[in-house]
Amino acid sequence: MRWGMVINLAKCTRCHACVAACRVEHFLPLHVTWPRLIAYEVDSGAKVDVSTYPVRCNQCKDAPCVKVCPTEASHQRADGIVAIDSNKCIGCRYCVVACPYQNRTFVSKAKNPGYFPGFPETKFEKKGKKIYPHQVGTTEKCNFCAERIDAGTERGLTPGVDRDATPACVNTCQARALTFGDLDDPDSEVSRLIRERDGFQLRTEYGTDPSVYYIDYKLGGALSNKAPECDQTGSHMQELSSVDADAQKKLVGSKKS
Repeated sequence: MRWGMVINLAKCTRCHACVAACRVEHFLPLHVTWPRLIAYEVDSGAKVDVSTYPVRCNQCKDAPCVKVCPTEASHQRADGIVAIDSNKCIGCRYCVVACPYQNRTFVSKAKNPGYFPGFPETKFEKKGKKIYPHQVGTTEKCNFCAERIDAGTERGLTPGVDRDATPACVNTCQARALTFGDLDDPDSEVSRLIRERDGFQLRTEYGTDPSVYYIDYKLGGALSNKAPECDQTGSHMQELSSVDADAQKKLVGSKKS
């Protein structure tokens, strides 16, 4: 078993709901963000288009962060998830440097000043300290909502199928751009998407074998996930055809022949 995620670049609407869901699920400090949406410009000649791709910890099968950790705080579970034991982390940040995807964050006092410095803590912050405490001086990252997976599988639920056992970002994505499941199962939805839609990983030259794949459009160039122009207004709007064809017609109009 190896948990993995497939991200459909054509479906992503740049709404940042996945980022918000993760913050709520894990009670993240103010300046700590596990999943990110990276925007970049693509020069298409007459104009510049903006494209976006979501990133998070890739849960690499051959994870450099695990290899360099001197205390084994960073370790790989049997299901492929790369986890961090905050009680073992000494804050050396070797893992931050080793990660070729820059998907780890060191929690310093500057990154955790409180949501409203100088004012009493909010109920959200107080609850977070009890349920999901974050230790200053340690490193954090996305963990595929391992606590949801563990609690769900104990109840006989299937991650990627049953919401209570599925990562919060996947549940929240309104465009259904995120799919979660077992990469070792050839019949799983993630395996089918990778196989049938030419799924690809980021920066394969590093040899880390990420557990996060992307489908539908490459990053950059003419086939990037740039937002198409609306036939009626000429403005850029993200395509939602794979989610709701009727909604797409209302948003961007019918395609010109």
